Amino acid sequence: MNPEQEVSNSVIVRRLTKEYGSVKAIDNVSFRIGKGEIVGFLGPNGAGKSTTMKIISGLMPATSGNVEIWGINVATNPDKAKLHIGFMPENNPLPEDLRVDEYLKFRAQIKGIPRKEVANAVEEVMEICQLNRKAYRKIIGNLSKGFRQRVGIADAILAHPDVIIMDEPTIGLDPHQILAIRDLINSLRGKMSVIISSHILPEIELVCDRVIIINQGAIVASGTPDSLRKEFISNDRYVVSLRMDGQEFTKQLKCIYSEGVVEKTKDVGNGFFEHTIVAPVNSNLGALLISEFSKDSSNVLREVSYKKPTLEEIFISATRRSWEQVLQVQQKAEK
Repeated sequence: MNPEQEVSNSVIVRRLTKEYGSVKAIDNVSFRIGKGEIVGFLGPNGAGKSTTMKIISGLMPATSGNVEIWGINVATNPDKAKLHIGFMPENNPLPEDLRVDEYLKFRAQIKGIPRKEVANAVEEVMEICQLNRKAYRKIIGNLSKGFRQRVGIADAILAHPDVIIMDEPTIGLDPHQILAIRDLINSLRGKMSVIISSHILPEIELVCDRVIIINQGAIVASGTPDSLRKEFISNDRYVVSLRMDGQEFTKQLKCIYSEGVVEKTKDVGNGFFEHTIVAPVNSNLGALLISEFSKDSSNVLREVSYKKPTLEEIFISATRRSWEQVLQVQQKAEK
């Protein structure tokens, strides 16, 4: 890796391993986060997400390997590295008896912001997080969950860190609150690198440029959602709605495209049926379905749509594949 490529990354994780006795929580984990990039860090419970995040944040030492934040080694120079990091834990411990502005001013001083700049710094993050109108002088203990999350994000970005680490930023929020946090995270794109750990996969898909999936302490997938679809999803799905029952539709589908399989049929009323078809990737079946089933007006073709694979499907496929690999290794060791 040449120096110019190194500079383009705000976080570099190299061969990170954490052992607890004979158990490896993470094993030889390596990845990079680009400047201004928003990355989702996903995995099942116990996969090694929290361990990795804590090591990156300087809250836990690694057994081996290293992490660099803007070229600073977290293990050998943790205080300097932490100046570049803003961390928002899942259960953000906020003081219940302080006002929002009091708390943020206190945090600004702890983060080393010069006293004469504190007021402006607090005003800036409250504007970004939309706290200045409704919550500026409210007691934190009286805030809703959504506003408490905003206070946590305001705290994380207060000193203009280069890297923000968020653990479950939208957990427990209602749809309106989730939308507000989503917009807030999107506003950070290009300004700060953001690493988000979450179980709410639709949100990750909406806000993240790239996704890293960890399982059994190892990285099992990394890439954009679209690139991971190509890697882990072997079939396309189409939904066809028309006046034709499942038996007849299956028969006609076989005639026009033998590789298509009717996965399920749903009676949606008024004589219409909704058929879900599984076909090989890049089959371009949609155009063929429209062409063939619109020829006979009695079919009353209402819809042909492509069902885009979700991040949840990718996640399940990636983690299932890794489990199979682990089992194979164990079986070989037992022989």
